[in-house]
Amino acid sequence: MKTFIVGIGGVTNGGKTTLANNLLKMLPNCSLISQDNYFKPEAEVATDERGFKQFDVLDALEMEAMMSDVHSWITQHKGTEQPKTPQETCETSVHFLIIEGFLLYHYKHLDDVFDQRYFLTVPYEECKKRRSTRVYDPPDPPGYFDGHVWPMYLKHREEMDTLQREIVFLDGTKTEEQILCYVYSDIRRVAS
Repeated sequence: MKTFIVGIGGVTNGGKTTLANNLLKMLPNCSLISQDNYFKPEAEVATDERGFKQFDVLDALEMEAMMSDVHSWITQHKGTEQPKTPQETCETSVHFLIIEGFLLYHYKHLDDVFDQRYFLTVPYEECKKRRSTRVYDPPDPPGYFDGHVWPMYLKHREEMDTLQREIVFLDGTKTEEQILCYVYSDIRRVAS
């Protein structure tokens, strides 16, 4: 079987985790790695001059540990047995890895493994509204979204626009079903 690695990046509360979990259910031979599982302990995350914890930067993440897990998955699935019958479709002869997170395309070693990249966007007001309904540990302090989260997203988005990678941008205000249908069809097309 061959491997196919999909990146699902995007703005906070843009629908990354929902899309990744839905794809995990639909794609055969599929695994999922979430960047949120690699945050450093809060005590190790820098604080800016306003007292805001700097969670929205690469330094807040254990990227080497994440890459170790990605490479373990690749090693485990590279060179596995090929389909035995002509009836097996391309989809069932592929091992899929979905990697979702907010800073996937800013870490070169990770960005280099993707076969396909997606990025979910939502406008400021919608993003702020969605963020306000989520419960975080630690909780967002007053002014955190406008003082840190959104400015960091804009900074990272601007940097991402300079990358020489093909990224499919998705409108996160579309319905969950519309986004899933498009991405699922696109992955099947590209992976075949």
